[in-house]
Amino acid sequence: MRARSGGQVVVDQLRANGVDAAFCVPGESFLAVLDALHGGPTRLIACRHEAAAANMAVAYGKLTRRPGVCLVTRGPGATQASVGVHTAAQDSAPLLLLVGQVSRDVRGREAFQELDVPAVFGPMAKWAATVGDPGRIPELLARAATTALSGRMGPVVLALPEDVLAEEVDVADAPAPPPVRPAPDPAAMAALAERLGQAERPLVLAGGGGWTAAGRADLVAACEAGNLPVAVAFRSQDVVDNRSPSYAGHLGIAPVPASLAGRLAEADLLVVAGPRLGDVTTGGYTRIAKGTALVHAFPDPGELGRVYRAELAIVADPPAFAAALKALGPLPGAERWAAWAKAANDDYLASLEPPEAPAGDGVDLAALWTWLRGRLPADAIVTNGAGNFSAWAHRYHRFSAYRTQLGPTSGAMGYALPAAVAAKLAHPQRVVVAATGDGDFLMTGQELATAVRERLGVLVLLADNGMYGTIRMHQELAYPGRVVATGLTNPDFAAYARAFGAHGEAVGRTEDVPAALERALAATAEGRPALVALATDPLVMSPTMRLPGQV
Repeated sequence: MRARSGGQVVVDQLRANGVDAAFCVPGESFLAVLDALHGGPTRLIACRHEAAAANMAVAYGKLTRRPGVCLVTRGPGATQASVGVHTAAQDSAPLLLLVGQVSRDVRGREAFQELDVPAVFGPMAKWAATVGDPGRIPELLARAATTALSGRMGPVVLALPEDVLAEEVDVADAPAPPPVRPAPDPAAMAALAERLGQAERPLVLAGGGGWTAAGRADLVAACEAGNLPVAVAFRSQDVVDNRSPSYAGHLGIAPVPASLAGRLAEADLLVVAGPRLGDVTTGGYTRIAKGTALVHAFPDPGELGRVYRAELAIVADPPAFAAALKALGPLPGAERWAAWAKAANDDYLASLEPPEAPAGDGVDLAALWTWLRGRLPADAIVTNGAGNFSAWAHRYHRFSAYRTQLGPTSGAMGYALPAAVAAKLAHPQRVVVAATGDGDFLMTGQELATAVRERLGVLVLLADNGMYGTIRMHQELAYPGRVVATGLTNPDFAAYARAFGAHGEAVGRTEDVPAALERALAATAEGRPALVALATDPLVMSPTMRLPGQV
């Protein structure tokens, strides 16, 4: 051992726990950490806003199954990063937010930008604490990493006082112990097999966090071998290969296909593998019929029975549950369910066909995503923020490879571009597409500067309809004709992108989309971010809904 600053201990401890990248907006409260990162192997991405930095860390954690690390200063830095903590919690994504804090000798006096970090973040995070002794940094960071990854993955927040980071200390690193991954009880799996044998219309619902490529493959293999239709929860479409004959669709805000909601209501046995059964997936807690037998597998026992009472509750990590489901072998009802599973998949395949006529004026997003479906490689990563524009990607794109979808189940705006930057950093050889809207994009559009600086060739597809479309839609439904606060005054988005040094162009006609996207993809292949602004009809709210009248 040797004497090191607390900041150096933090950096060495992160490296000992497998952290190879971090995202930050620099602050004077953690200068010792920044200095320790100078010239080291951990890649540090300096961002233009803490919300974007936090969301980059959330996306990076999802993609790597290691805690995504975000460094911010106290007060405004921490509160602006809080959106990422909330998103990580709802997405079950491993995040470590490190907050520079005032020195120990002035704590509790409302010093400059002081924030009670545990009090603010405690209700949002799995664990929030302040490091009061530099000698305990290894212990607390190891605990933080393990906590973020164990059971239901999620965010951890640690406050690091300035003097703790500056003080020198002799202390050994403490690699985090392996995260706790609960495996299903064999007796519970036997009970599941018995219930499946008695079912006439079983349905599997997969999703949530913590999946692996192997777990995904086991789930698909088990469903295909057993003729089990499998649907996915909100923004969990890459948990199941959408090309599988067992794939039944996506239970998002608007189920795809529309018949999936009815199929869920008709199921006499619902096997839930991984999702929380939140209100979007369940349609405001209405889609699961009272008479449906429920089996719920989830890694956190505190979630089981929280909203829905399961006949059989199984504490299990999603990959472990999928492996155990596959190990059940041939299911006695497999032949009996063949027509049920095929009908579900047939409905999904039919939903991929866009309307015969383009929807409204401007660019037809259905045609765009149908074209992209045949153009993008199978491992392309598609990110999206919040807004009605995402409905076209959810409906028409097919997520065939693992970890190809990044979208906030929290419904937070501003996620698409930061997530795309993180995805390109984690997988530089893969195509990364950010689906965003004019309202969503300008929450974090300044991160084009980050992408240009780091030479991360992401493709941004920006649907521009001049409004906060989702809110306008709800406004029209609840208060027809009384429009307020949803109109937007937008810049020339193509010029905006070019001002940062990115490739930028605008498209107003569907027939011009393929050529524009080829030019944009060529730019991204050279490490240059590209933005294509797509003028869309403001009256077209979704693939199936058009507002009456005029804007």
